[in-house]
Amino acid sequence: MNDNELVKEIIELKKERNAVILSHNYQIGRIQDLADFVGDSFQLACSAKQTDADIIVFCGVDFMAETAAIINPEKKVLLPDMDAQCPMAAMLPEETIKKAREDYPDAAVVMYINTIAEAKTHADCICTSGNAVKVVENMDSDTILFAPDRNLAHYVRQRTEKDIIAVPPDGICIVHERILPEDILNIKSFHPHALLAVHAECRPKVQAMADHVGSTKTMLDFVGESDADEFIIGTEPGIIHRMKKQSPNKTFYPAKESSICLNMKKINLLNLKQALEEIRYEVEVPKEIARAARAPIERMLQIG
Repeated sequence: MNDNELVKEIIELKKERNAVILSHNYQIGRIQDLADFVGDSFQLACSAKQTDADIIVFCGVDFMAETAAIINPEKKVLLPDMDAQCPMAAMLPEETIKKAREDYPDAAVVMYINTIAEAKTHADCICTSGNAVKVVENMDSDTILFAPDRNLAHYVRQRTEKDIIAVPPDGICIVHERILPEDILNIKSFHPHALLAVHAECRPKVQAMADHVGSTKTMLDFVGESDADEFIIGTEPGIIHRMKKQSPNKTFYPAKESSICLNMKKINLLNLKQALEEIRYEVEVPKEIARAARAPIERMLQIG
């Protein structure tokens, strides 16, 4: 069965099942083109909350599907490949954040959405890279335990006067950590007039070199609104598919072509079709954990 036949079957199955397909910006182009909603973690969390579909098929990684299941307990949430797991989310086991709360009892816990459900139960508020600064500013405490990405913690630290403590101190996104200052200098030598837009999960030195630092959404906004014609993109290259659709007359260069999120790329047309066909790989979060994790997620959605 070729891709066009798979797409046709997926569209038919989606109607039959009253399903909605959500795709992260890092998914392959064919998945993005097929999805009902494409966006970053925050946009997809909002879409999951607002949909009236019976089934949500999440084309992303594990924590994203868990979040959708937590805020939509009455719906089925499917992840087409259960091995699509986020290594950074696994860097914050529940015991680590519990210990940090004991060490800093007066601190507020702001937790990146890129975390497992059990860890989220210990957060005061969840955030995404797009709203992290706004969330931190809305916390009553001047001391913030920020988990689990140290580079995003640095990004927030530069934009607030609050004391930001990264938990754990070495938490990273392995995809963004691979993008080095040397990579930027190298590609800049070939495209000296291109503007540099990087994700807030990148290293501090890479952030300091950029014309724009932010979430995938703000990166899309930046390149769409800019008068420039060329851009170097410092994030997972999957987003360039959407950038080209949004701005077909502009040129985009990945900061590092090998900086691929292999877990995101585990979702494909075949396993998406099989998920809808067999209603398989349902993501289920235990009720007590879901109840405890829902409050900080809802607080994030209220803050916006």
